[in-house]
Amino acid sequence: MSGTLYMIPCPIAEGEPYDVLPAANGRVLQSVDYYVVENVRTARRFLSRAGVGRPIDSLTFAELNEHTDPKEVEGLLRPVLEGRDCGVISEAGLPGVADPGAAIVAAAHRHGVRVVPLVGPSSILMALMASGQNGQSFAFNGYLPVKPDQRGQALRRFEKRAQTEGQAQIFIEAPYRNIKLMEDMLRTLSPETILTVAMDVTGPEEYVASAPVKVWRGRPMPDINKRPAIFILGRA
Repeated sequence: MSGTLYMIPCPIAEGEPYDVLPAANGRVLQSVDYYVVENVRTARRFLSRAGVGRPIDSLTFAELNEHTDPKEVEGLLRPVLEGRDCGVISEAGLPGVADPGAAIVAAAHRHGVRVVPLVGPSSILMALMASGQNGQSFAFNGYLPVKPDQRGQALRRFEKRAQTEGQAQIFIEAPYRNIKLMEDMLRTLSPETILTVAMDVTGPEEYVASAPVKVWRGRPMPDINKRPAIFILGRA
């Protein structure tokens, strides 16, 4: 009989894990000793702070990230097929959402392995909750293209969808490119488009603001350099 694959969220900002995670997650951590993680160092630190109740060195870790060969994923699942429970942990937030962990979940379903998602913080949904934008219809689009012309095309495409369908368009960027993206948005988007900027969600420096682009143009740019951020486009 195969084991269970637990999707274990971790905090998306510094602080005590159980300030944002339910205590029930801790009971799962007490029973799992095999983890597939995006980053071993980050996962070990999280588990130590979460109080797994056993030496961290007694746990088994395997990495699954953007450098992992897709052919290796089935091998990561082998202990689960042999009956061992496994916890999947992202570097921050929810595993499997904007995260390489989705690959082992897909493999688990191919083999009929039970997948159990645990409750935890999602910066994507929490930004939407606090934005005032359309929570009935929304799309998460991941990262925008890096090349300026392609990024501009993507922004105009998402803006058109937001304006014609009323669907909130959510995306992210590498923190060190936030300023350039903000400049491009203020230059490219329609003055009436609603833009939400959410940073450091659940952290002590949390910032969420929504306003038309024309209002953003008249404000000092928020301190977004090298801070994890979510951006949302919508119509007034």
